[in-house]
This record gives sequence, C-alpha cells and structure tokens, in this order.
Amino acid sequence: MTAPHLRTTRTCPFAPPEEHERLRDQETPTKVTMPNGEQAWALGRLDHVRAMLSDPRFSSNRWLRGFPTLTKDRPQDVPGRHARRTPLVMMDPPEHGEARRAVVGEFTVRRMEALRPRIQRIVDDHIDAMLAGPNPADLVTALSLPVPSLVICELLGVPYGDHDFFQTSSATLLSLTAPAEERAAAAEALHVYLAGLIARRREQPGDDLLSRQLATSDDVEALVSLGFLLLLAGHETTANMISLGVVALLDHPDQLKAITTDPSRTPAAVEELLRYFTIAEFATSRVAREDVELGGVLIRAGEGVVTLGNAANRDPAAFPHGAELDVERGARHHIAFGFGAHQCLGQNLARLELQIVFDTLFRRVPSLRLTEPADGLPYKDDATVYGLYRLPVTWDAP
Repeated sequence: MTAPHLRTTRTCPFAPPEEHERLRDQETPTKVTMPNGEQAWALGRLDHVRAMLSDPRFSSNRWLRGFPTLTKDRPQDVPGRHARRTPLVMMDPPEHGEARRAVVGEFTVRRMEALRPRIQRIVDDHIDAMLAGPNPADLVTALSLPVPSLVICELLGVPYGDHDFFQTSSATLLSLTAPAEERAAAAEALHVYLAGLIARRREQPGDDLLSRQLATSDDVEALVSLGFLLLLAGHETTANMISLGVVALLDHPDQLKAITTDPSRTPAAVEELLRYFTIAEFATSRVAREDVELGGVLIRAGEGVVTLGNAANRDPAAFPHGAELDVERGARHHIAFGFGAHQCLGQNLARLELQIVFDTLFRRVPSLRLTEPADGLPYKDDATVYGLYRLPVTWDAP
C-alpha cells in the first residue's frame, strides 16, 4: 500500500493541514511519504509524541540514514556536513547530557530576567523608530526581526553590524526550496564566521556567552557548533513568533483586549500563541535506533518518525477546542519547545522577549492594525520555521 505524501503547506494560516489532524485522529501512527520519497511514521497524538521524545531508543541525529527530512535531499548527503562536529541538537545520550550541562546555566530564568531592562530598551527604541518613520510600516523589518537579532548578538558577543550576513545565511539554511549546495555553502560561511569571531574573543574576551565558554573550554569546534545553533535558532524563531502573535491578536480583538486590560495575563497568552502556531513543528522528528513498539505499531530500527507538532498541540485529549485561540487556556504543557532531553535551551529567553514585545507594542500603539487581511499575508510555507515574510501595519497619528 502506498503511503500518502506528507503535506507541509497550510491552507489556513492559523491551522495545520487538515491531513495532519486526520492522521492524528487515527488510533495508531501511520506511514507517510516524505519529499525525498522515503517513508516515515507520522505521530500526531500528543501522548505518542511525548513518549517518543522521552525514549532514548530514538535518535535526533539528522545525519543517520532514515531520519525524516522535509527537503528533497537527505541531510547525510549534503556536501561537507560530515566534516563538522555533531551539533548539540543532534547528539544522543550520554554525549548530549554532558554537552548540555556545560551551557544550560547560561539560560536560566534568573539569568534571562537580568536581561529584561536591556531587552525593554531595545524594544522601546525600535517602536520609537517605527513611529517616527513611514506609516504604514512593515513590522517584520521594524520590530520582529531586529529585536531578537540584537538580543542574541549581545548574548553571544556577535557584532550587530554583521546581522545581514547571518540573517541571510539563516534564511537559506531554513529554506525548504534552496538547493543542498546552497544550504551547505551557507552553513560553511557561518562556521567560518564564528570560528573567526571565537578567535577574536580568545584574544579580547568580553562579557558574553562565547567569552565565558572560552574561559572553561579549549574545544573551539564545539564552541563554533554551539554559536551556530544559538545564532540560527535565537533570532529566526522568536522573530516569526512576534509577527504571528501580532497577527493573531489583531485578528482576535477579544483575546487582545484580555491582555491589554490585564498584562498579568501576557505570560499565559504567550504560551497559548506558542501552542497555537507551533512554528517549528517538525523539529522534533527522530529516527529509531532499535525496534520500538509505539502506539500499537512496531517501528523498526532505521525507520524515521516525523512529528506533526501543530496537530499534536491541538490534540483534543490534551487541549479541548484546540483550534481556538484562548489566551486564558493555561497551555504550558504544549510541545512548541519540544519535550524531553532536547527541549529548547533558549525557551526562557524567547518567552521573555515575546512578553516584553506584546506588552510594550500594544500599550504604546493601541491603534495598531493590519493594512491587509490576515489570510492574504505572505506566510512562510516554504521554510522549516513557519512565520511571515512581511507584516504591513498602520496606526493613528498622535
């Protein structure tokens, strides 16, 4: 029997493809055909996804044969990738635990809260600039992208003047349509850039994450790999969540009113928006290292498992009426940041940035509104991280 092809394009910008929800509602995992023609097991139920992500018999190493990919090529076939150190997100136990413990202290709630004044100043400065500029404006270029880019640059010690380079490289790496050679070249350029930056930090340490890591480690390749991961994941995901969150709240004025009248609800609203969009929904895919029975099927060693994260985050068994946006839901148990040992290292920083941006933007610009219908905006259906290419907004002059 031919397995159906996995669809990744959303017909509604606020919902996963209907096929994903049908796959989730089946009792057992089902095989699907990935874009490169290989088959993988699709997991859409939240309990199945959590069980898989807690099971060390599943590997996150994308270079292993059988690992499901959304591109037409296979990760292990991308030129040059084998020459690099295995990044943190692709390590399995026990290597992963040791590497993660070395940096997890950099992302505690307490350390992130210490960044709050600086993030607030960055957000205020960019809203000032937007209000002083042309009206309408593109919120992506005015706020969504520069705020997390500046924050991650300061955290890592990356000169912000280089942001065009790493933003362009990141976009190429996350594209589903860019040829494998272009993605490999972008990865190589980022590695070379970070190696040079780390060499400079070794000579002239600063008050930043890379300098602190250099004080305790001589493993430059490991630091390049860590910087690569944080630079790539630290701005693109948060930038897209800012844009999507603004669209969703403007499109649901009752939900927006709930947080503008009582900002103490914003942290819960952020969790709900993270659940509602699940922008990196396939990032928690895995490949079985040995035969595993899961959800009533036998997944054999070497077979891939693709997670339908957005469908799982709307699983009615865990989130009643999950297709609805409800900022008072209490959605903290979502899997937008993954689950298990590989849960997102930077989630505390992302939460803080989103809370500050939403509170500040809607407080300072209460008349903010879209200039185009939400369902007609350019959404990133061709990237591994969902988001918006452009977000035109306007506001009343003071």
